[in-house]
Amino acid sequence: MEQAVEALAAQRGEVIVSSGAAAANSLGLTTQVPIRSVSLTSGRTRTLVLGEQSVELRHAPRWQLAIPHGLARQAVHALAWLGPEKVEKALDTLKRTLPPTVFGELFAVAPQLPTWLARSVGKVAHD
Repeated sequence: MEQAVEALAAQRGEVIVSSGAAAANSLGLTTQVPIRSVSLTSGRTRTLVLGEQSVELRHAPRWQLAIPHGLARQAVHALAWLGPEKVEKALDTLKRTLPPTVFGELFAVAPQLPTWLARSVGKVAHD
């Protein structure tokens, strides 16, 4: 399924990445494992079905796709999924567990993030 999603992204010139729930799980911010396969896309929202498997492609705002790749992008997705109430605790965890360069990438894109997230990134970066 992953190869099909990558092929679709390449064919249509879209960005397609893992969802915030999957990112939060992989970064150790939650123990919840997503039941459904959901990815974020720069394209329109739709469901891709291949045989018995399906993946929901949800349109994501531009700021969620601001970082081109890697752990910093996963962190943005995870933080967006966790929401304003849990973001500072999650950022504290990420600051301790991610390499400083990755946290630096988050700080660098903060101006492109929503205000609630940018403020939290700035606050935790300076603590």
